[in-house]
Amino acid sequence: MTAPAEPPAPANPLPCPVTTTVAVIGGKWKAVAIYHLLGGPRRFSELQRRMPGVTQRMLTLQLRELEADGLVHREVYPQVPPKVEYSLTPLGLTLEPIVRAMLAWGSAYRERPTRPDPILPTPDA
Repeated sequence: MTAPAEPPAPANPLPCPVTTTVAVIGGKWKAVAIYHLLGGPRRFSELQRRMPGVTQRMLTLQLRELEADGLVHREVYPQVPPKVEYSLTPLGLTLEPIVRAMLAWGSAYRERPTRPDPILPTPDA
């Protein structure tokens, strides 16, 4: 006797909304760039100065992804030398409460009395 066939999985199941959010603003530098853009338009070099540790290539990639997702607007001014500014779109501005909550949580986490190293899952877990 053969086992009954399982029903087919939905063709395009909708991901968990948290998965969607992480896919859009996840990564080491995206949320940080969004945080700095909450203060208004910034030039690339200003963002890079405010984000120690980010490479030019990585910041460029992250900004391009944020632009492709509709969160960041890139404005090129026709002048010499070229001037480019990045700003949040109306959709990008809707992330402000999330980024501010991340700021508050991160501050509280750093100031807690004991700081054990985070337990990272092993590849076998």
